[in-house]
Amino acid sequence: MILFLTAGVPISSKKSDTISGLRRILELNLSGMELEFVRGVKMSKDKAIEVNKFSKENNLTLSVHAPYYINLNTNDNSKLKNSIKFILDASRIGYIAGARNIVFHAGYYQNENPIEVHKKIKLRISEISEILKNENINVVLRPETMGKPSQYGSIEEIIDLMEIENVKPCIDIAHLHARENGRYNTYEEIFNLFEKFPKDLLNDIHIHYSGIVYDSKGEKKHVNLWEKESDMNYFDFIKVLVELKVSGIVVSESPYMEMDALLLKEIYEEIKNNEKAEEICGFAKDDKIHKSSHKSILRRVPKQGIYLFDKNLICKICFRDIT
Repeated sequence: MILFLTAGVPISSKKSDTISGLRRILELNLSGMELEFVRGVKMSKDKAIEVNKFSKENNLTLSVHAPYYINLNTNDNSKLKNSIKFILDASRIGYIAGARNIVFHAGYYQNENPIEVHKKIKLRISEISEILKNENINVVLRPETMGKPSQYGSIEEIIDLMEIENVKPCIDIAHLHARENGRYNTYEEIFNLFEKFPKDLLNDIHIHYSGIVYDSKGEKKHVNLWEKESDMNYFDFIKVLVELKVSGIVVSESPYMEMDALLLKEIYEEIKNNEKAEEICGFAKDDKIHKSSHKSILRRVPKQGIYLFDKNLICKICFRDIT
């Protein structure tokens, strides 16, 4: 089974605090949220306890994204110390909040030999894992595949880190797609990628997904799946998850995160239940949102999320009750 989460508080949440975000998650019938500590671990212990209680009472799943300012390949002792502290602090507060998976960006090559960089980062993640184990903090560290060739985080490197206890990858498909200049986007490419994963990873997957803009240097920016700039083949991605019976979490990292989480969930349920949608919704050639019974759909959007769009984008014939 796949659970669909948002990367942080949904855009449509009335307030930006974590509990309000989780309430909005419930309204949208999604499965949970990744706590975004990307600018620093600022959640207090008391707040983390409150978040834990709320999520357990409402059967919501949480994960954590550690701060961006991490480089486990740095030779600067101060920066290295801070990088390790960021991962430890995110893990400690995340554990109190009820999160199991701690996602982080591991580092940069800095023009060094990638093999030597991998050895160095692997050793440091192993040391972090040991510290958390000794503190009885039962989390899974999730180093993430990265979107630029200059960043440490190829699929091969991240998978190899599974040799460390309590370490599994966060597989960002959009990052891999950008890093490899358009690869990992056909059904065959995605299927072959996932088929190589160890079985225990397929049963406990943690994926980031979004639209993405890239060039020869890799990732430029994240975009929504239904925007013209995105070329992500999300239908076949979901098809592979269903066919290989993958279980775990998919976190939507698109700018309008809940919209794409709803879209992926809608498609997942159709494919899993072997039910072809009688009608889909989305943008047509006129850049308005229609029902497929009215106009040919070019860029699909979730039925449940139509009302979240600007009314000027919605066809007045198809959606009289909204417009």
